[in-house]
Amino acid sequence: MYEYIYEKGKENKPTFILLHGTGGDERNLIPVAQAIDVDANILSIRGNVSENGMNRYFKRHGEGHYDWEDLEKRGKELYQFIEELAEKHGFSLEDGIYLGFSNGSNIAMNMLLSEENRINKAMLFAPMYPKELAEKNDLASRKVYLSMGENDPIVPLEESKRVINHFTSQDAEVTEFWVNSHELNEQTLLAAKKWYEELE
Repeated sequence: MYEYIYEKGKENKPTFILLHGTGGDERNLIPVAQAIDVDANILSIRGNVSENGMNRYFKRHGEGHYDWEDLEKRGKELYQFIEELAEKHGFSLEDGIYLGFSNGSNIAMNMLLSEENRINKAMLFAPMYPKELAEKNDLASRKVYLSMGENDPIVPLEESKRVINHFTSQDAEVTEFWVNSHELNEQTLLAAKKWYEELE
């Protein structure tokens, strides 16, 4: 169903679940994860949707126009796949941390916003979730680092603020970091590393 890479780290270390952006693959974010914690486990999954030859995690009708039915379906499938890999490779979902960029952040949000999701931590770079939520869940156990662009050409500022609200309105603990564009640069990487090191 999915192509993936699993690299075992040191004992009692969390597992980074890497979810790439549109056109990326399972190798893209490994250097990012290693820069944050070289000793962590790594599970990096390639999106199984093709858009003009580019890998993605769910379908869309155009830039910023999601196929919400497809996103819901594929979010459930991806989470089930992660559950299976946790059992296969012997890591705890409660010790998992989503690390996503752009399209990968968006599928991670879909999973994080579900109460059934047992992965409670995430580093999301350039996320967008342009939808009013039909229901509110108790996400008080969630700790989320959000990196967003003040002049992002893909994600309008109001959509970044909507992402923040999706989490804060459901009692998640949110740390914001603002960059200029649709990017994952050194400054936000260092801030994400600091956030990660201060996790309880």
